[in-house]
Amino acid sequence: MGLPAGWVTDVPGLSRTAQLKALGNGVVPQQAAAALRHLAARQGPDARLGRAA
Repeated sequence: MGLPAGWVTDVPGLSRTAQLKALGNGVVPQQAAAALRHLAARQGPDARLGRAA
């Protein structure tokens, strides 16, 4: 998620459920960016430039 190691997991007394709740949907933007990079790479360089294949 781009957070420092232990950002959530090293908090004393925080249960696993509470850790997951604290993280929420924070991973969504990075996952979406990774998916778009992956799809663009599969389409080739013309797709990344907005040109038709």
